Amino acid sequence: MADSYDLLIIGSGPGGYVAAIRAAQLGLKVGVVERKYLGGICPNWGCIPTKALLRSADVYHAMLHSAEYGLSADGIRFDLPAIVKRSRGIAAQMSGGVGILLKKNKVDVIWGEATITAPGKVSVKPADGAPKGALTGGGDFTAKNLMIATGARPRALPGIEPDKKLIWTYFEAMAPDVMPKSLLVMGSGAIGIEFASFYRTLGAEVTVVELLPQILPVEDEEIAAHARKRFEKEGMKIVTGAKVTKVTKAADSITATIETADGKTSEVTADRLISAVGVQGNIEGLGLEAIGVKTERGIIAVDPLGRTSVPGVWAIGDVAGPPMLAHKAEHEGALAAEAIAGLHPHAMDKAKIPGCTYCNPQIASVGLTERRAKEAGYDVRVGKFPFIANGKAVALGEAEGLVKTVFDKKTGQLLGAHMVGAEVTELIQGFVVAMNLETTEEDLIAAVFPHPTISETMHESVLAAYGRAIHI
Repeated sequence: MADSYDLLIIGSGPGGYVAAIRAAQLGLKVGVVERKYLGGICPNWGCIPTKALLRSADVYHAMLHSAEYGLSADGIRFDLPAIVKRSRGIAAQMSGGVGILLKKNKVDVIWGEATITAPGKVSVKPADGAPKGALTGGGDFTAKNLMIATGARPRALPGIEPDKKLIWTYFEAMAPDVMPKSLLVMGSGAIGIEFASFYRTLGAEVTVVELLPQILPVEDEEIAAHARKRFEKEGMKIVTGAKVTKVTKAADSITATIETADGKTSEVTADRLISAVGVQGNIEGLGLEAIGVKTERGIIAVDPLGRTSVPGVWAIGDVAGPPMLAHKAEHEGALAAEAIAGLHPHAMDKAKIPGCTYCNPQIASVGLTERRAKEAGYDVRVGKFPFIANGKAVALGEAEGLVKTVFDKKTGQLLGAHMVGAEVTELIQGFVVAMNLETTEEDLIAAVFPHPTISETMHESVLAAYGRAIHI
């Protein structure tokens, strides 16, 4: 086991393992310290296993509506333990894959909990549950560069702390011991809405409480409103401009007091409550204070390439601030690794990072919303195109959806794109590439989109922004 590295990374999540692989590709000797989940939260308890759950819910939903497709199915039911087992199996497969990738690239995996004792020095305390091939036993290590990639954990509100039985975080919601008949979801960001969608599809009575005036607060207002109508059509109850002020526990249920902006209160009783009020970076217990790494508002202060206030110490991913997304962490990891290796990468433009929510309907976006574009001083052109006017969407039975594009009227620059509907999380990358290439409306209008595809809604939304839409 080596005890000296060019780069030692604390945390093996999407940012950490990508940074490790990229640094190894560039010829550096790399080690990764991990204490619990190889691959981090994303493949183990986040991005991937939640999509497995949502896929099961989507298939179940399609089975319930089979008659709409000229098909007949009787005795339709779901098996929750089997759904969870499939999800957990996929998580294990993904985590194991990370281990294979690290081994392939000759990255040492040091299993344990790390503390930085001085710049370039790390002490690792052994931890249980080491995966095959990991280095165990702990020890002291030195490195020319240290990288913090320890991710984030669910944020808890005082008095409504998760207890793993009645008040859940995404950990418990992803592997429930029972199927709740009723559920209260506190928070309507991506995590809250995805779980609300999953449990509602399986038949639970779901109430979502959001502090801000709209659900999915980071999304464009029209897209969020469209999604809300769809959720409510499926039977979901949504309360916005409200907060949970108190939770009383019974033997197998909770009763929450909900206060709206005008001061009125009401009570909701549910079998379980999911707390989805955001996440906070894991920056405690690392020894950052001892070596003088600057932190602010619960995150590590970094420059655009991940450098902290201490030379040779880097930070990426959730601990380096929003947006707290796996793909942002991956890109930051690669950029930081390249900078450490002596290359000169371009800093990431956070305004061009897409966001995706994998509920039913899906939501995806990149860039400025219409409101934010106007607040930034742009004179805008806005194009909208509904799925109902798209032949492929209608043929799929997915005719409810909307694509919205926002352009700078003066230059034709694409400022933002916002989508709700079937498979929009796969479509949004087309607009991401366009924005990164500084594409104007002329380029997008001139592009030939394949027919019949849902992607044609993207083309038509651009045409609509310039008064040229064909199919509406």
